[in-house]
Amino acid sequence: MTRFFNTTGPCNPDDHYMLPPEERLIGAQLHRYIRDKLYWVLHAPRQTGKTTFLLDWMRKINAGGEGLACYVSVEDCQRVTDVSEAMRIINFNIRTALSEMGYKPPTARETDPLNMVSATLRQIAGLVAPKPLVILFDETDVLEGDPLIRFLRLLRGGFATRGVGIFPTSIALVGMRDLKDYITASKDGFAPNPGSPFNIKEDSAVIGNFTKENVARLFAQRTEETGQGITEEALKYVWQQSQGQPWIVNNLFKRATMRVLPAGSAETVTLAHIEQAREQMINARETHLDALAHRLEDPRVRQVMETMMTGEADMRLAQGEGFRLCLDLGLVETRRGVAQVANPIYREILAREMTYGAQLAIAEPTWPWKKPDGSLDMDRLLREFQKFWQRHSQVWEERSDYTEAFPHLLLMAFLQRVLNGGGSIEREYAAGRGRMDLMVQYADECFIIEIKLIHPYDNPETVREEGLEQIRQYRDKIAPSSPAWLVIFDRRPQAKRKTWEERIGWQRQDEIAIVQC
Repeated sequence: MTRFFNTTGPCNPDDHYMLPPEERLIGAQLHRYIRDKLYWVLHAPRQTGKTTFLLDWMRKINAGGEGLACYVSVEDCQRVTDVSEAMRIINFNIRTALSEMGYKPPTARETDPLNMVSATLRQIAGLVAPKPLVILFDETDVLEGDPLIRFLRLLRGGFATRGVGIFPTSIALVGMRDLKDYITASKDGFAPNPGSPFNIKEDSAVIGNFTKENVARLFAQRTEETGQGITEEALKYVWQQSQGQPWIVNNLFKRATMRVLPAGSAETVTLAHIEQAREQMINARETHLDALAHRLEDPRVRQVMETMMTGEADMRLAQGEGFRLCLDLGLVETRRGVAQVANPIYREILAREMTYGAQLAIAEPTWPWKKPDGSLDMDRLLREFQKFWQRHSQVWEERSDYTEAFPHLLLMAFLQRVLNGGGSIEREYAAGRGRMDLMVQYADECFIIEIKLIHPYDNPETVREEGLEQIRQYRDKIAPSSPAWLVIFDRRPQAKRKTWEERIGWQRQDEIAIVQC
């Protein structure tokens, strides 16, 4: 059977193309954890390969005879607030996992739920002796509050006497967030004190994204097995769009080889195939992307995304719980010292989610937005947007969840509504850039738009000159010689006291149109 690129659940080498997941571990020393009887933490965003790593490492430990490794998920404890019930669930999952491996623990003598897990771990350690027992707890971060603290305390209680036949010699706690972060969350935001119930971890390791070389190596496995190749241009685009996020890489490859091209085709995968796969993936709103978009309902996440979108420099950004949450989710990262959305796919998904409501509320355009030759009339489109802004912006902003980013979102919604799938919008935004850049593609033409805000502390002339310089730089980097528009929204209180005739304007400086709103 031909292997395939997997996007649902953990990978295994018999069915899926995959690279050794331990290659991407950062800050881990696997050779020491069993030998030196150490407890450690692994954290990374969802669908980056944590479970794949755990199952793969478990197979290798058990095949190599270093010990008896057992994978246990505690995901069933999500939203369980009762300590006794959480301990019963964890205990059941531990016993079930060992039974499936051929080790049937005897009926537990301990009936108190608060001591049940500890008793079971001691029983199993004795059962598998003389092999050391290694437990890999996955999805640990679903535990909250008292159940989390109790769970960590029982592990802490067994740590001092751990040993072959006594208690697990090595334990891994794996989840989306670092242990100290969800201990802090369980304590209502208060940082753990020196007496915290889990001061015994050796490392807090992470699992990173694919490198460019990893992306090429992954597809090379398919080429070796089936003969199907891929162009360098297509590989470069996969990396650029995904920034190595494993689920995105696998999804683009899977769609290109099984949906854009017929399954079993030996035709070389090109840039056009990957571009189609990208659009399919975004429109399908698969669980991974939909879950990230759903996070915008969290005010902490929404605030971070708004700061990113407007490009404002905020020294408090990285100090907030919202930014740390976004890092743990994999939504944002710092690149060259700048906080930004992790990859273009996430930028697109988040922007579409934030503009979706406004887009549905905008009526289908009745005015001509194409030229006689069928090309996009961007001048006409943006002049119509000025009218739309004049009529609706005040009322719509009062109802919006976003304040600073409202102009950006409304303009993007307007553009998306008019294009209605007939074109595409590439977006670039990051904290500290002071603007948002758009590249609209329609009928083989590119149109560059930059959005700038005038704040109460800004000089309008300075904002305009800065914007003109920035849009030239962006255009030269992305699409040289393409027409460009600088859209400026005056957000100063005194601007609202002006008439709309005074606020709305249209100028040209050299080859760039300056659109004032």
